[in-house]
Amino acid sequence: MNNILKINFARRKKLTGVLGLALDGSRLEGVVLRRANGSLGLQQTFSATLSLDPLTAAPELVGREIRNHLDAAGIRERRCVAGIPLKWVLAAGTEIPALAEADAAALLQMEAERGFPCDVTTLRMANSRCRLPDGKQHVTLAGIPNEQLAALEQVLAAAKLKPLSFAPGITALQPPAGTPVPPSDSPDPATKTSASVVRSPGVLALAIGESQVSLQVTAGGGVAALRSLEGAIEIEGARRTLHAAMVARECRITLGQLPAALRAAVRSIRIFGPRDLARNLSDEMELRFEPLGMTVEVVSAYAPDEFGVALPADAAVSPAFSLAARLLTGQAPIFEFLPPRPTAWQQLAARYSSSRLRTAGAIAAGVVLLVGGLFLIQEIQLVILRSQWSGMAAKVKDLDNVQAQIRKYRPWFDDSCRDLSILRQLTLAFPEDGAVTAKSVEIRDGALVNCSGTASDNAALLRTLSQLRAANGVADLKVDQIRGKSPMQFTFDFHWNQGGGNEN
Repeated sequence: MNNILKINFARRKKLTGVLGLALDGSRLEGVVLRRANGSLGLQQTFSATLSLDPLTAAPELVGREIRNHLDAAGIRERRCVAGIPLKWVLAAGTEIPALAEADAAALLQMEAERGFPCDVTTLRMANSRCRLPDGKQHVTLAGIPNEQLAALEQVLAAAKLKPLSFAPGITALQPPAGTPVPPSDSPDPATKTSASVVRSPGVLALAIGESQVSLQVTAGGGVAALRSLEGAIEIEGARRTLHAAMVARECRITLGQLPAALRAAVRSIRIFGPRDLARNLSDEMELRFEPLGMTVEVVSAYAPDEFGVALPADAAVSPAFSLAARLLTGQAPIFEFLPPRPTAWQQLAARYSSSRLRTAGAIAAGVVLLVGGLFLIQEIQLVILRSQWSGMAAKVKDLDNVQAQIRKYRPWFDDSCRDLSILRQLTLAFPEDGAVTAKSVEIRDGALVNCSGTASDNAALLRTLSQLRAANGVADLKVDQIRGKSPMQFTFDFHWNQGGGNEN
């Protein structure tokens, strides 16, 4: 997946213009950016209130409404990046030990199944990893239901737009400081230097939306927490009231749930949103957090080096602008939720899969020629092989006679102690501290081994399985079942392929 993302974003670096959209409740904001001569130019902006809900209304009607707003603003750009409302995102946090990437992916899959209140196969998943000083990683898991993403794709298609990226807007407003932690390719990630990553500046970002406040904590090179604070904004007619005390309380709760190393790295709070509401929230946050040594800032303008290129002087801080600017400057989003697209071959096959006789005849002729060529090659190879066989047939017959004599007089029993060898290999793979124990071991036909037992935690079980996979004679190791948490009950099986004595 990482390679695919790199290739996609390498191609997107060639973009010269894009439409940035940010959906927040019924509010839709957009900007059109162009990149030229090492700078970004702001071409057009628009803001509209949608009368239809993109998730419940007919996609054709919502798309037509969006298209009408774009036409009224004179926007003709088709390629877009869409900012997804944070309330669509399901998030959960977990910690994983220093593991090989294959084992880490399996562990994250299990944690996702435990942490999310739905079937993870119905979600489009992404994650962000924060490195801890002891080599562990704090991982933020994020998922969006596939049906919501499909509805958004249909709406944008109806609006004649081509989406290039789906990402939460707050992750573009405040990305993690420094380079995000990539998945480890080393069998022992603990050998990598991590203290400098954890000491990177941590930021608690708050983005004031139409009816909610988005909360994000970045530290350790990744996103450590992601939340949508529903009920933080109360709407009475045309007036919006922000409950600053509630937001401050939820911030303290969120920080308290983080590992101590990440919590200590968070030294600043950045607030995005309308100036009046942001100022009120800033006063409350200063009162609560400045005694803890944290600074509070209301972000009203981009830093000159925010995106590595020159910015227009009139650029207002917004999720739509940040998403479009990061896409044009080749910066991949922290969480990418755009569903995979069909390959060019699949699209071509779907496009020309009609029943036209001419196309069918051409394909049939090609198949006949191909099959005939293969038969001709096969016949030539058979002639060569028959010639070689005629020269060695006498020697093969003599060898067959010798083998027959050997099979007749050699022992019928197996002297390799196969069962003891299997049990010895299992014993060497299990840890000496008793973190993983076996309750039963069943050996069938001297080759199929089934083992069940208990483990104190995921990490101990994964280390045992890794050692067993690397052992001589072990093949096709499969985990059949894992139940419980502490202790965990497991069952796995494998095939024993180590050669033994003669069984005849």
